[in-house]
Amino acid sequence: MILYHTSDREIQQPDICRGRKNADFGQGFYLTPDRDFTYRWARKDAVVNEYEFDEAGLLIQRFSRSPEWFETIFRNRRMEDSLTADAVIGPIANDTIFDTLGILTSGYLKPEEALRLLMIGPAYTQVAIKTDRAAAQLRWIRSERIEGLDTQALRDETEDYLKSFAEEMAKLS
Repeated sequence: MILYHTSDREIQQPDICRGRKNADFGQGFYLTPDRDFTYRWARKDAVVNEYEFDEAGLLIQRFSRSPEWFETIFRNRRMEDSLTADAVIGPIANDTIFDTLGILTSGYLKPEEALRLLMIGPAYTQVAIKTDRAAAQLRWIRSERIEGLDTQALRDETEDYLKSFAEEMAKLS
């Protein structure tokens, strides 16, 4: 599987302990198989690293947008990582998840309503490398420094997402 990771530098040897502990699938090294997504969300002077990931012999946990995915992210965002897989593959939670989870814990939203909000927008995939065993099967291929970003696609996607989110929130009110 070919995967991409955007950073401010080339990363030939990923460190699974460097990432946030409260990320979607807990601490790990996060990548995506979606090349277009990688380039669209990159910042100025970013470096896109490309890897080949060999899944053979690894315990891989896969999620789709579902109540189980939502509950896993909710726990991980509260730093209650219970995932024991070598790697986790599933949808990226949209950028409003902290707000959505905050609204949920305040009692304003029911869990099924919060999940409806998290279903808005494109379903991009992320891969979290969580163990040294999995990291050993991630082979760095190359890196590319990005210059002269075209940010229009990202602006359009963000605008569409915010409009859909506002429409869904209005239905919940």
